[in-house]
Amino acid sequence: MKIAIGNDHVALKMKLQIKEYLQENEIEVIDVGTHSSERCDYPIYGEKVAELVVSGEADYGILICGTGVGISLSANKVNGIRACVCSEPYSAKLSKQHNNTNILAFGSRVIGIELAKMIVSEWLNAKYEGGRHQKRIDMIREIEKKQLFKLSEKKEDKS
Repeated sequence: MKIAIGNDHVALKMKLQIKEYLQENEIEVIDVGTHSSERCDYPIYGEKVAELVVSGEADYGILICGTGVGISLSANKVNGIRACVCSEPYSAKLSKQHNNTNILAFGSRVIGIELAKMIVSEWLNAKYEGGRHQKRIDMIREIEKKQLFKLSEKKEDKS
């Protein structure tokens, strides 16, 4: 398994700890940064991780900022991404089982490292159940397609 991981300056320490935790569990990690505690913009790293996931270069992604919210919003702008913010293991598990999430996000200002490890573990070990849940995943994909179509129409109107 290969996980892309990204963070902002606030979450650098936690990212390094989660990266080590993943590697201890024999998971390959693609670290897109940031690698500095200097102030930076989280959308850059949300997009980088999302692009690696949708391209197939990474199986899943993990994003960490102060709350997990901003960086996950950035990732969710990439078609094909279903990123969720989780502050406890149960939601992480169900997000994978029911929503087939492909990126997990959390906040370094919200949870501690041991809880973060539990969340990551539950999420990685959960399996998508498909079945009745697939209809909703398909509906999400249709929303993405409609948005792409609307965007292409707007570009044509400007020409």
